[in-house]
Amino acid sequence: MSGLDTATIVRRHVPSEPPRADSIADRNGGNAPAITWRVSIFGNFGTGNTGNESTLQSILYHLRQRFPSAEVTCICADPEVAAQAYNIKAVSTCAYVVKPWAHRNALTRLVRKALVGIPSEIYRWLQCFKTLRGIDLLIVPGTGLLNDAYGVWNNWGPYSLCKWSLAAKLTGCKVMFVSVGAGPLYSRLGRLFVKTSLSLAEFRSYRDVSTKEYLKRIGFVRENDRIYPDLVFGYPETLIRRQSKPRTGRKTVGIGLMEYAGKYSVASPSAEVQSRYLESLLDLATWLLRRGYDLSLLIGDTCDIAVVEELRELLKQRFPESTAGRVIGEPATTVDQLLAQLAATDMVVGTRFHNVLWSLLLNKPVIAISFHHKCTSLMNYMGLKEYCQDISDVRSEWLIERFGDLERNAEKVKAAMAERVSEFRSRVDEQYDLLFGGMLRDQRCGGEKYLNEPANKSV
Repeated sequence: MSGLDTATIVRRHVPSEPPRADSIADRNGGNAPAITWRVSIFGNFGTGNTGNESTLQSILYHLRQRFPSAEVTCICADPEVAAQAYNIKAVSTCAYVVKPWAHRNALTRLVRKALVGIPSEIYRWLQCFKTLRGIDLLIVPGTGLLNDAYGVWNNWGPYSLCKWSLAAKLTGCKVMFVSVGAGPLYSRLGRLFVKTSLSLAEFRSYRDVSTKEYLKRIGFVRENDRIYPDLVFGYPETLIRRQSKPRTGRKTVGIGLMEYAGKYSVASPSAEVQSRYLESLLDLATWLLRRGYDLSLLIGDTCDIAVVEELRELLKQRFPESTAGRVIGEPATTVDQLLAQLAATDMVVGTRFHNVLWSLLLNKPVIAISFHHKCTSLMNYMGLKEYCQDISDVRSEWLIERFGDLERNAEKVKAAMAERVSEFRSRVDEQYDLLFGGMLRDQRCGGEKYLNEPANKSV
């Protein structure tokens, strides 16, 4: 690994390996395209979530491997951050004409909506058309957008997604949902917007069977839709830290913490669940420290920092003299920082989906605390069902017992993980060949449908 961080490497237009456009073209009976493809990528990027950022980095890398001259626009929550990090054009999912402010008075809110809200939204629709005019593809990759747990109308929620998808269709831009997850969708309006968005797409794939089954339960059924693993399984191996200089002779256990997911997990969230979750991790951390392990407290989003600080304070109360230098809790705000922290661990107990996924990619034996069906599905696919527990049911006794079992079987588990990760990598690469090979066919054949090919039935 060079001194450059992953974002620096990913944003370069010249990839570290030869572009694969020629090989794809050869398989489809032609040469690499002479035209410059214009691609927009929609997602909740630039907000401090390393899972979302690693998804964007992965698809950018593979797009540039195959089409180095592609013009990319990121449509995201914080365009300034994305533009600077990846050297691409970026626009906001929801540009504000007038800065929002809160009103307690109902009449004032109504007047503001009529005089400011409606004209502003018309302006935002016009901005959608302006941004997408001349764009060939609108890609929605992963990042958990198909839910209304945080509201229907937020900047990257169901309404915004539907608005951009519809604008894409009206401007002649193809829409592709790539390895996305879904749920929860509590409101009728949220379900309507998500189903409408999906129905407008030329290509849809889901990162697990549970997502396709969830969509079927809310009334969206497309038998030809595909199942492909999360896009981060396609993260370039040359950018993954495999080793890190050990700090001490002691083993290090990564403990991934997460701010309570609330309605992202259940319809009626309870503070008791978060309290029990934190208490269980505190008991596990105490048990590990007493047995000579060091701890690395991990996050996957900047909003998790407060939980890390809370756990550190609780540990200080239990071990006022012995935690100095043994509990590492520097928040990772970039993918590169998170990879460095995970590489320095021997085992991981994770909560956030991509912290667990990165542990698998780094071949670190991992226990998952599942807050969403995506976490459970991932561990099931990896053959690690016995090391996964729902966040509502997690207890310190279970964590300690499972940790001991995982440590005893670590080598066997690591061999099985490596085999399955290799399989997932191949599947993600297959999907990229399908998507970008479809771009070549579309150029030659005048609009061949991606979905005309038979769908695969499993990951």
